[in-house]
Amino acid sequence: MREDGLLTQKFDKLLIANRGEIAVRILRACHELGIRTVAVYSDADRNALHVRYADEAYHIGPAPARESYLVIEKILDVARRSGAEAVHPGYGFLAERAEFAQACVDAGLVFVGPPVHAIRVMGDKLMARQTVQAAGVPVVPGTEPGLNDEALVAAADQIGYPLLVKAAAGGGGKGMRPVYEPEALPGAIAAARREAEAAFGDGTVYLEKMIEGGRHIEIQLLADAEGNIIYLGERECSLQRRHQKLIEEAPSFVVDEELRRRMGEVAVAAARAVNYVNAGTIEFLLDKDKNFYFLEMNTRLQVEHPVTELVTGVDIVQEQLRIARGRRLRFQQEDIRMRGWAIECRINAEDPYNNYLPSTGQITMSRLPTGPGVRVDTGVFTGYEVTPHYDPMISKLICYGETRAEAILRMRRALEEYRIMGVKTNIPFHQHMMESHRFLSGQFDTKFVEERFSMNEREPADVMEAAILAALVAHRQGQQASQVVAPGERDTSNWKWYSRWERLRR
Repeated sequence: MREDGLLTQKFDKLLIANRGEIAVRILRACHELGIRTVAVYSDADRNALHVRYADEAYHIGPAPARESYLVIEKILDVARRSGAEAVHPGYGFLAERAEFAQACVDAGLVFVGPPVHAIRVMGDKLMARQTVQAAGVPVVPGTEPGLNDEALVAAADQIGYPLLVKAAAGGGGKGMRPVYEPEALPGAIAAARREAEAAFGDGTVYLEKMIEGGRHIEIQLLADAEGNIIYLGERECSLQRRHQKLIEEAPSFVVDEELRRRMGEVAVAAARAVNYVNAGTIEFLLDKDKNFYFLEMNTRLQVEHPVTELVTGVDIVQEQLRIARGRRLRFQQEDIRMRGWAIECRINAEDPYNNYLPSTGQITMSRLPTGPGVRVDTGVFTGYEVTPHYDPMISKLICYGETRAEAILRMRRALEEYRIMGVKTNIPFHQHMMESHRFLSGQFDTKFVEERFSMNEREPADVMEAAILAALVAHRQGQQASQVVAPGERDTSNWKWYSRWERLRR
């Protein structure tokens, strides 16, 4: 065991303390590495895919997560009974709970994640802010920790409006309130405190300047136990609703090589400040002038990790397992190149035509899209029961292309092929977004879905098609500007797009 409490050793049997598509994803990585697997399941997941795919599976309680997947003692008991030597937390549930990581280490288990200290520091937003700021990482202007309501109100005038009231412990938009005028601040602070206390058991909040028109850009990191840290480029995560990501892509439409390098180096500095090990993500807010500010660090595997895997060729889950086994990184920074473009749509069981109301019930048919450049990470199947006990995401649809245009076209085709019956899904939302000229031209920010997008508004067909074609042609021109065409030859790769665009323009 290292001085920081991180336990790394070779292991041959791993317990996956999660469910759904991420449990299946980890199981597959383990099988490819020859690691035996142990699954856990609640009453609602007796017939789940992760239970079927694992070498062993153990029941841990009723359907509600607080009585099963969130009970640390039950997870550790299964580890003891099964002889598991390591635990992978996936994301959500116990993944960023420092007490769970500590309990695993105390039980002699390898925790496939960062040291307990890193989880604890980065899990407290105020402590994380102070730590990275000391390392020279730019942060959004805001308050210091420990301020009461009166002091927060006084500090707001110095920060300036609009601003955000944010919970110090937690994420996912819980305990967060936007404030546009001084009169609304006391009520927003009180509401944020109540929600934070209910969600995280900690009502501490702080203030942060709201960056209007900002984009949510995150940097994927990998770090080994010997101090080697690399970044795997960025992901664009600005398309959100209620601070929940809906569509992610890699790379970002607005990040060039120089900005990518600067953001990557700053992300590495932030990780080094807490002696980080394993996979992690630094989230930044990028303003209109390309200034970027630290938001938080996710000390776990991200939902959207597949888009980075597709454009870098790095299997992030396998790298997590290798690092946890004490191996050095197989890559140096100069080995990492982003090639092509990947887009991920989160397919949720919800009704986009009815204020995204969650939909439950049995899936009576599930037909997945296939073909070149299409990947589906899912844990559901025909006959699967979608319950209200867990997150409504039922799959991730990821499409890859040589250019952003090709990735979008494949996503549109894949969404048309995707068939789920028995519950409502947000597939129509994604189809609508893939036809939005603002999305196609990269003209969006974190407020786009909530403030400038509607499922009930459609542009005239000819205008919409013209916008789509113009955006695709413009992007392909940019991607192919450096291609050399021999004398007497003509590059016809864009010809059909130019022809249709010219007809519409006339």
